[in-house]
Amino acid sequence: MKRNPRWNELPVPEAALYPWDPYSTYIRKPPYFKGMSMSPPGPPTVKEAFCLLNLGDCITTDHISYSGKIPDGTPAARYLRECGVDPKNFSSYGGRRGNNEIVMRGAFANMRIVNKLLDGQAGPWTIHVPTGEKLYVFDAAMKYKSEGHDLVIIAGAEYGSGSSRDSAAKGPMLLGVKSVIAKSFERIHRSNLVGMGVIPLCFKEGEDADSLGLTGRERYTIHLPTNIAEISPGQDVTVTTDDGRSFTCTLRLDTQLEVTYFNHGGILPYMVRNLAAGEGK
Repeated sequence: MKRNPRWNELPVPEAALYPWDPYSTYIRKPPYFKGMSMSPPGPPTVKEAFCLLNLGDCITTDHISYSGKIPDGTPAARYLRECGVDPKNFSSYGGRRGNNEIVMRGAFANMRIVNKLLDGQAGPWTIHVPTGEKLYVFDAAMKYKSEGHDLVIIAGAEYGSGSSRDSAAKGPMLLGVKSVIAKSFERIHRSNLVGMGVIPLCFKEGEDADSLGLTGRERYTIHLPTNIAEISPGQDVTVTTDDGRSFTCTLRLDTQLEVTYFNHGGILPYMVRNLAAGEGK
């Protein structure tokens, strides 16, 4: 196939690092290494977290990381307008996945997602539990973050089914979600959650949020050891709520290597630390 000679006319900066354009609305420097130290942070704490969404079975990666058109009035559209983008050029969530700001705003933006906190109403909204406000999921997550609260998601069976989509793990992590507690996970999505430092927990066989009487309006504390040496693949973890309930989940770190990723806060910090130490040569 004949190459177009115009490719050779494109300017190529002579620099070791990619020159991120701060004004680009398609590709932006991701925040995954912001504030990262060279020492692993160790197991995270999840204390008195609010539930961002209470979901049922078969939540797909397209529910979690929507790829469709960006409608006007949504958090993603508001962001693009602030960047000077004309609505006719909003494009789609999928087309702008190189921009972490869109990834965040596209998380749970699917109009067909059903959140039990909204009593069966479908759409990209949730309830900010302390105030009872109905907000876009992104806006609620930012409100919780400004208040200093951790977040969890409750889900049913086959959470993360469908196409493999790494943004389906990146989006919730960027929103501040620390853990997903589900009946079961799709295999690759569970692995992607671990890679982004989000804790996958499974209810015990025969149990789920409904059988345990969980509505999603409780606050959740996950009792994990603070010493990584005390964490092993598939161990039992106790979760308690602010109304006095307690239940046991399975920690879905399935291998010792995933425990190592967990200690580093995810696979990306793990790889950078290894490369910086000369172990990735």
